[in-house]
Order: sequence, then structure tokens, then C-alpha cells
Amino acid sequence: MDLIDRYLNAVAAQLPQSQRADIVAELRDLILNRFEEKEEALGRPLTEAEQEEILRDIGHPLAVAARYGSGPQHVVGPELFPWWMFGVRAGLIVIAVIAVLGAFVRTIVGDIELGQALGQAIAGVFNSGVTLIGFATIAAFFIERQKEKPRFLREWRVKDLGLFEFGGSLNAEAMSRGLQEGDWSAKSVRTGKRRASPTARALGSAVGWGVVLLWWVGWLPLTHTTPADLGAVVNGVDFGRILAEMHDLLYWPVTAFLLVRIAFDLTRALHPKGVRFTALGDIGFGVAEAALFAWVWLYSPMSPVVFVPDVETFVDRVREMFQSGWWPLPTILMLCVAFGFIVGVFKVIGALGRLITGKDDRLPKED
Repeated sequence: MDLIDRYLNAVAAQLPQSQRADIVAELRDLILNRFEEKEEALGRPLTEAEQEEILRDIGHPLAVAARYGSGPQHVVGPELFPWWMFGVRAGLIVIAVIAVLGAFVRTIVGDIELGQALGQAIAGVFNSGVTLIGFATIAAFFIERQKEKPRFLREWRVKDLGLFEFGGSLNAEAMSRGLQEGDWSAKSVRTGKRRASPTARALGSAVGWGVVLLWWVGWLPLTHTTPADLGAVVNGVDFGRILAEMHDLLYWPVTAFLLVRIAFDLTRALHPKGVRFTALGDIGFGVAEAALFAWVWLYSPMSPVVFVPDVETFVDRVREMFQSGWWPLPTILMLCVAFGFIVGVFKVIGALGRLITGKDDRLPKED
């Protein structure tokens, strides 16, 4: 078997059966013509090395066969790549925040040493980052092969670009709002002012909650930072067991909440002017959040740790904490649960106002 036959057999093996004969015949003619032209120029038959050089100029069999393919010859194309990169960066930021918070909590409760916690957090971020990039690449692969590009690539508006101004120094308020509302604009992060458009906030929120969902169901393997692991035995209280029980009880309710939240954010991204629709959603989510913290306070496995029967006892525990300078974990958790419940209630009150008036003062002003 000569070089041409071996080359064409390698190409044919990569081609669809229905097109193989025609393409191979076309390539054979091309190669023979190249050989004849070279022989005429040299005035002698080509050596095997010279034939190899011509075949290399034509291209490797894999590359040549790919030229006859019907689909795009890339996983993430140049038009979609900036979106892919932005989504990966945003996801990695959320992953890093979760990992750092997990390491901080485990260090505070005395589960492990700080250095070990940071090392495990770094390893977790790496593993989760690889998983995130894999999911993003798979999504981009399918998007590239759609006949019609998604609307966010074709019908974007300048008013919706606040999401992409992410940068500057971060603060706790901006990070919290970024996760809840998707407001990741640069000026918002620096000053705490809401400047992102409704569409930008909705898309940012969907990305943030999507990463939280992947972590919650275990598809982002943040090492030693699953909900059940964020605990230890402190003053005779097994927080690890408590959190494990709560995770088991809340697994499906929280999963459903996150799925509904992501679907809601994507829907309001398509209908950015639906103030009352957004308000209805915020009422539902606010009620769900307040109910969750009320359950933690009254009925959950954490209830014996955080529950106090009246306001006076609550105030006494807080006063004692500040006067003694010692911050016991049960009191800190009590404050967190109470604060979460209050935030949920105020979220409902604010959404009721927007539902009644049909106006949202968080929207950017029209120019």
C-alpha cells in the first residue's frame, strides 16, 4: 500500500459513510495533481520523503476530514467565548466565597487548624472550579450547535450592561445583594447603590443561585465544606450532627427553592419591566425565607441551641455576650437566625409596596 492509499484510508475513517467515496475521490485527484506538478518541476519521480512533505502540506487526516464536517469546528467559538469566560469567573468568585466562609466557620468552632482549613479550601476551590468549567463548556458546546443563537447574544441592550461592570473592592453588603438580586455592577460594589438594570440583576442572581444549587446537591465538590461538615462538638453540643440532620431534612425543600428561584430569575430577565411579577416572586421568596428561619428557631434540630422564650431573655444573652467579651457560638447562631427572619419579613413588606404601587425605586432612571 503506497503513501496515498494509507493517507486516504486515514481520512476516510473520519468521514460519514454517505460522503466517504466522493470526498476520497476528490482528495485523490488533488494529491495526484500535486505530485505531478512537483515531478514536472523537478524533472524526476518524487522520493517518499517528498511525497510525505506534500501530504503534510495538505494537512493531517483529522484536520482534512474536519473540513468536510457540517458543524462548527470548535467547542466554544469567538462570539460565545467572552460569555463563557464571564460566567466561569462569576462562578469561581461564588465558589471561592463559599470555600473561605467554610474554612472560617470550621476554624471558629475549633474543628481544624487555620492552615489546614485554608489548604482544604484551596483544594476544594480547585476541584469545584474544574467541575464548573466542565459544566460551562458542555453548555457552550450545545449552544454553539444550535441553528439560532440564544436571545442574550442577539438582542442585548446597553441598559443591561451594568452586570458586566463587576470590579473594584468588594464589601459584605454588595456581596449579599449580588447573590440575592444579581446587582454586581462596579459602582454598586463600591458604594452600595443599586445601578444595575433589572435584566442584569436577574441574570447575575441566576448565576449566583445556580452555583449555590450545584454546591447544595454535591455537584461542586468543595472539600470539607458540605453543610453537614460545617460543625464540630463545642461545649458538649455536636454541631456537626445537628447540621447533618438539618441538611437531610432540608435537602429537597431547599433544592426545590433554588430551582424555582433560578427559573424565576431567568423569567424576569426576559420580562425586565414586570415590576408586579417581580414583586410577587419576592413576596413568595421572602415568606419562604422567613418560614425557614422560624422553623430553625422553633422546630429544627438547631432549636434547642438558638431558641429563647421571650424578648427579655434574648436581650440578656446579647448583653452578656458584649459585656463579657466572649462570643459563644449559640448566641451568634441565635442572632443569625433572628436576623434572617427579620430580613425575610422586611423583604415581604418591601415587595408588597411594589406590588401595590407598580413602581420600583431600585430601577435605573431613564436618560
